[in-house]
Amino acid sequence: MSKLSIESAATTIHRRFFLGQSARGLGVAALSSLLARDAGAAPTLGPPAKAKRVIYLFQSGGPSQLELYDYKPQLDKLQQQEVPASVFNGQRLTGMTAGQSSFPVARSVFPFEQCGKSGMWLNRELMPHLSEHADDLCLIRSLHTDAINHDPAITFFQTGFQIAGRPSVGAWLSYGLGSENDNLPSFVAMTSNRSGQPLYDRLWGAGFLPSQHQGVRFRSGADPVLYLNNPPGMPAEVRRQTLDLLRSFNEQQLQSQRDPEIATRIAQYELAARMQTAVPELTDVSDEPESTFDLYGKDAQKPGTYAYNCLLARRLSERGVRFVQLFHRGWDTHSGLPGSLAARCRETDQATAGLLADLKQRGLLDETLVVWGGEFGRTVYCQGELTAKSYGRDHHPRCFSVWMAGGGTRGGLTWGETDDYSYNIVRDPVSVHDLHATMLRLLGIDHTRLTYRFQGRDYRLTDIHGEVVDGLLNV
Repeated sequence: MSKLSIESAATTIHRRFFLGQSARGLGVAALSSLLARDAGAAPTLGPPAKAKRVIYLFQSGGPSQLELYDYKPQLDKLQQQEVPASVFNGQRLTGMTAGQSSFPVARSVFPFEQCGKSGMWLNRELMPHLSEHADDLCLIRSLHTDAINHDPAITFFQTGFQIAGRPSVGAWLSYGLGSENDNLPSFVAMTSNRSGQPLYDRLWGAGFLPSQHQGVRFRSGADPVLYLNNPPGMPAEVRRQTLDLLRSFNEQQLQSQRDPEIATRIAQYELAARMQTAVPELTDVSDEPESTFDLYGKDAQKPGTYAYNCLLARRLSERGVRFVQLFHRGWDTHSGLPGSLAARCRETDQATAGLLADLKQRGLLDETLVVWGGEFGRTVYCQGELTAKSYGRDHHPRCFSVWMAGGGTRGGLTWGETDDYSYNIVRDPVSVHDLHATMLRLLGIDHTRLTYRFQGRDYRLTDIHGEVVDGLLNV
């Protein structure tokens, strides 16, 4: 046993565990994926892959589709009029506005323009950089979700279920496809240094999947990964001896218990040792030319900013990290929406566009799926005081906008349609499960086969739901 590599030991035990846990689904599919990786072939989980990796730009708080992506010029004529009861159609409201006596229409104070050859309607004033990439965007205006409050809504987007405990989408992808770089995790999460709705480690957790698939959070500061550096006064050779001793103890326990989590622990210790060299090089952006910072903005030189995290996302992706997720908070606009939304766009617009441009010029966009969106949208009616220059909007799960780019999506496409109030979907609805199924399809995975048996049941990211939206695919 001691002669085996740590990765071989972990893979061997996990294969046996997979076969013992599931007689179908990924009990076969994950095994074939692991065997294929050993043989240098692509995994066989479904149809041919368009994308190799994902960068998910999650905008926590619920960006307003009415100001950014869903153009409703007729609202100018309906300003301050009551939203008709027929539009609400008995749908529930949050506790923050359910007690309002009035629900006046609040038009957007920002103009829209048609952008790119596709003529996609976008808010160029708030997103001057992103609007230049209209023909790369696959804009979905008809997303809907079941959750109306932040925590269950974010959890739903990350895990396919509103209640905590399920594996995150990045963990599922790590489980299904593995990593392309032995010196870095297959799944990395980063959060911008700004306040907003709380974010929990479980949002990038592995749930009931083997813990090696959980996301590794990169932080700003001297230690991007906690406990990665050697303690003060401990030379590298002493650290290596300590790890070797720990490995021998863990291998003895593995031999006797055959617990896959022990193999995971061994592999994670070894990955951490390799990351001690790989991560400092990765997070040191001083080797980037000045043209890079012209793309992303000067904030890309400041650890902890959204721009810096976007640049790290590109550096991680080009090194073979399978799933990179950025979380940027502050999009919850119950009041003072124009000023708050403009500030969030200033923080993110150039860096988001810079990431797309950078990936494209490096030949990586075609094989990298970029996703942008939050947990829900905002209401057409005003929350709180409505003035000519300021207003607020409540949470709205019934329809909102997200976009994808690269990775086999149809650039310049606007998918779905909402009613005149951007309150209900009238054409081509897309659920969270549909979005997940489509993302997996672009990565060459049949979402119905990506399963894991836990407590006697086969689970999957899309639960028992989800349909691939073929119209979004560039086939």
